Amino acid sequence: MEVLTVDSKTFDSKVLDKIIENMLQAVQNSKNEIFKIGETSRQEYENLVRELKVIKEQVNEVIDKSDKLAIQSKYARQRLVEVNRNFQKFTEEDIRVAYEKAHALQLELATLVEKEKLLRNRRDELERRLVGLQDMIERSEHLVGQISVVLNYLNQDLRQMGDVLEDARQKQEFGLRIIEAQEEERKRLSREIHDGPAQLLANVLMRSDLIDRIFRERGTEEGFKEIRSFREMVRGALYEVRRIIYDLRPMALDDLGLIPTLRKYLATVEEYDGNTKIVFHSHGTEEERLPTQFEVALFRLVQEAVTNALKHAEASQIDVKVEVLTDKINLVIRDNGKGFLVNQVRAEKKNSFGLMGMKERVELLDGKIVINSMPGQGTVIVIQVPRNA
Repeated sequence: MEVLTVDSKTFDSKVLDKIIENMLQAVQNSKNEIFKIGETSRQEYENLVRELKVIKEQVNEVIDKSDKLAIQSKYARQRLVEVNRNFQKFTEEDIRVAYEKAHALQLELATLVEKEKLLRNRRDELERRLVGLQDMIERSEHLVGQISVVLNYLNQDLRQMGDVLEDARQKQEFGLRIIEAQEEERKRLSREIHDGPAQLLANVLMRSDLIDRIFRERGTEEGFKEIRSFREMVRGALYEVRRIIYDLRPMALDDLGLIPTLRKYLATVEEYDGNTKIVFHSHGTEEERLPTQFEVALFRLVQEAVTNALKHAEASQIDVKVEVLTDKINLVIRDNGKGFLVNQVRAEKKNSFGLMGMKERVELLDGKIVINSMPGQGTVIVIQVPRNA
């Protein structure tokens, strides 16, 4: 490992850059190793789960067979006792047959009891190993998450902060704010990928296995019907992936401005959704550019409102209106969907993250947001933001 000698009198940003590069490489290597351990543990865990399922089935089969065999053995012993008590009534062949049958059943029963014992021991061992592997997987995921935070911090422009943030406390606060914002965005993106493309792709994998069986068992017509359904599922997965990519940062926003980007975005959403008509109205000069923070925030507000309507409202039409006035900007997003009780959704925290995020964005711009909705009457979201915010 390379060693750096730092003289405090000649210390500069290049030395700091080199130190950070070395730290980044070491931390990244550690993260990769821990990730490999976690993935190996996860694979082993899945294999053991499958084996445990088989073992449990075998245990049940052995127990069932042992119970039946115990009854047969009991009757065989009773028969042997009867033959021994009344041996003068039975031939030597009858006695031999009764003895051999009782002995064979007893031997088979003992074999099954021993097999059951071995299976139970294996089952208990697998369950213990699964507990250990689960703990290892959770710990590795936790460590990878912690290391990711460290990497995100180190990856920031700390090399250029030296001249501006001479105080160590200021450096720490600034870096932590950056990390917090990035981690929140990553969490959101992670949830969207998990709930969207990841689930769809998992279903695609299962459906692909199903298609082959349907062709064999139900015939060509049912098979092609399943392929058509499979194609729609793949199209949905592609749409989700493209939507998430677009969510990261629409490049048109920097090049064209808010109004043209919204028009293009809503047209694209309408095309890919296919079930909901989206009507866009704008008032004001399209060429007029707003400050970057305005354009990004307003775009995200419209995006969040439209996404919520598509996901939850079951609407046939969504109307989006943008008014760019001299002193303020107005947004109106209306749908004719099923509506909801606003207070009830706010009380259910797990279902109110979208509304909370919109409210926070509006507050950052010193604006106001009003949400009107009732079951069966659709939803109207009105946002007003001052131009001098």
